[in-house]
Amino acid sequence: HIMLRSWRMKLKLLLATVTLAILLSWLYLFVGSLEYGRFLLLPPCLGEQASRDVEREALASRVRRVEQENQQLRLQLGQAQAEGSDGSPQWGASAEDRDPAGGDRSNHTACPKQRTVHKCELLHVAIVCAGHNASRDVVTLVKSILFHRKNPLHFHFITDSVAHQILQTLFQSWMPEVSWIPNKHYSGIYGLMKLTLTKALPSNLSKVIVLDTDITFATDIAELWAVFGKFSGEDRVPLGPWQGLGCWAQGVILLLLDRLRRLGWEQMWRLTAERELMSMLSTSLADQDIFNAVIKQDPSLVYRLPCFWNVQLSDHTRSEQCYTELSDLKVIHWNSPKKLRVKNKHVEFFRNLYLTFLEYDGNLLRRELFGCANLPSPPRDQLQQALEELDEDDPCYDFRQQHLMQHRIHLFFLQYEFLALPNPTDVTLVAQLSMDRLQMLEAICKHWAGPISLALYMSDAEAQQFLRYAQASEVLSARRNIAYHIVYKEGQFYPINLLRNVALANTQTPYVFLTDIDFLPMYGLYDYLRNSIQQLELPQRKAALIVPAFETLHYRLTFPKSKAELLSMLDMGSLYTFRYHVWPKGHAPTDYAKWRTATVPYRVAWQPDFEPYVVVRRDCPRYDQRFVGFGWNKVSHIMELDAQEYELLVLPNAFMIHMPHAPSFDISKFRLSAGYRGCLQTLREEFHQDLSRRYGAAALKYLTAERSL
Repeated sequence: HIMLRSWRMKLKLLLATVTLAILLSWLYLFVGSLEYGRFLLLPPCLGEQASRDVEREALASRVRRVEQENQQLRLQLGQAQAEGSDGSPQWGASAEDRDPAGGDRSNHTACPKQRTVHKCELLHVAIVCAGHNASRDVVTLVKSILFHRKNPLHFHFITDSVAHQILQTLFQSWMPEVSWIPNKHYSGIYGLMKLTLTKALPSNLSKVIVLDTDITFATDIAELWAVFGKFSGEDRVPLGPWQGLGCWAQGVILLLLDRLRRLGWEQMWRLTAERELMSMLSTSLADQDIFNAVIKQDPSLVYRLPCFWNVQLSDHTRSEQCYTELSDLKVIHWNSPKKLRVKNKHVEFFRNLYLTFLEYDGNLLRRELFGCANLPSPPRDQLQQALEELDEDDPCYDFRQQHLMQHRIHLFFLQYEFLALPNPTDVTLVAQLSMDRLQMLEAICKHWAGPISLALYMSDAEAQQFLRYAQASEVLSARRNIAYHIVYKEGQFYPINLLRNVALANTQTPYVFLTDIDFLPMYGLYDYLRNSIQQLELPQRKAALIVPAFETLHYRLTFPKSKAELLSMLDMGSLYTFRYHVWPKGHAPTDYAKWRTATVPYRVAWQPDFEPYVVVRRDCPRYDQRFVGFGWNKVSHIMELDAQEYELLVLPNAFMIHMPHAPSFDISKFRLSAGYRGCLQTLREEFHQDLSRRYGAAALKYLTAERSL
């Protein structure tokens, strides 16, 4: 309503201007016809007739000039009516704001209005991102952009190796157009990367929006892209506005790359940096310092964006002066170390907006843009093609769909210290979990000192709850050798083998201990496994080391400190061999009777439904992802290990104990649904067929064993 009233006022003003111009014109002509006026217009040497001829020519000239002025006014009036015909102005007209440095200034410039961005125009966005924390921040930024966008987008990420690994995996299933720009020239100096974009970005790219990771969009980014239309004949580069105490905020930058290249930007900023280093006696500079210095030398290079494009939430800025109403906001910049705890009278609104995008389901933002014939169709990968070929009348359609579903995956969600050179016998504990098993993490950390790789199946909101939990935990926050990989929820089944594969694929050590999150390993198991790997010369043989599994029905357990204590508890009935009363076939081949007295590793043979927990090389076969929810997810993996002729060796002095918990939703469905069990049987038969195709006659024993049950 405010914008509509504003345009009505402008229309009235233009009409009044036209009317006034006409009145003044006639008044001027009338005065010019007076004798006194004639005398002033004529040189004293001219006669009466000559005077009249000159007068007529002067009057005609004035009439033509006034008609031209009126024609121009009518043209402006017509343009204003066209722009206001839909009840809203095109971008460029905005309310005035107060300059934080003092005095009044307008959030709208004297430049002509830019063209409207066509809905099919491709917008280019560049983001510099390094490390684990920035990789989390950039996801929230991208969500806020995708939520409002109506145009196709092409993101250019300039990353370090950590952020590249994280974001490439995440955006492969999220963004159709992403470029990964290697940092070839300034390795490790990511504070200077914005200065190098003229070289780092493709040479045929003429303009780009550059964003910090700690900002949130409250409008369509196409409105910002439209600002480029202001620079049709200028060499100015729009950057962020001056705010606060005079620091230049680089959160939002529009770069005219072709013009910067013509100006010799690369040499310009290098010379400035060298001069600043000498004068400031500093060993390093951030890009902000160099931008400031360049702008100070030549202010004409820069156009100041209206500050509603960079509302900085810091204790030392007067951000409220950038907008008259909350609807005026375009971009919020969380550039204070306090982040969400910053002082601002509207901070609750800003915080809620940020949290909305932080916890927003990113799956909902996977939408295609229609009606743009000039855009290339995204390539159909094998998964997409397989999904389209599924028969929706198949009673097992939901299982097959879940298997083919593309999940968003955020690797290394928290800080992780990568191993420079892993020990050749080192081993990583690999497991998966959902929110309801989160309480097991601290206990496992107390039992296992080595590296851990975990896949967590969570929604966007749950991932943020986990982040707060991990950061508040003294046990978890003290560890830097735990890799947390978020697999975002999608579909109706728990994708257990996908989760296992994600955790397994992102380990660094030569060996992995494949376990489940509800097991506590014995104290010292990490050291025992490394010693066993060395003693058994595992690098020279293909073997799977079995860690015998036990369970307790007591939520509070005095954990045995040795094999002798465990055997005593087993005899007293406070411990049991795992699942002996529910699924004895799963672990009976371990031969617990032999284990009681064993002092050296012993070999066991594969048997149907055997599903022990094992230590294997990292390059072992992956889990079969067709098995989702409950049933046959580990059985199929052990079967494939046996098909590849792995030795199955039971460790004599190793053990793990399963802790009690409420049954999972998937096991409840398995027990209650005949259709569920029928589909599991179908998947088993298909797995056998695939096994036979891969391993030929060697796989016949599995099919024979299955039919004999």
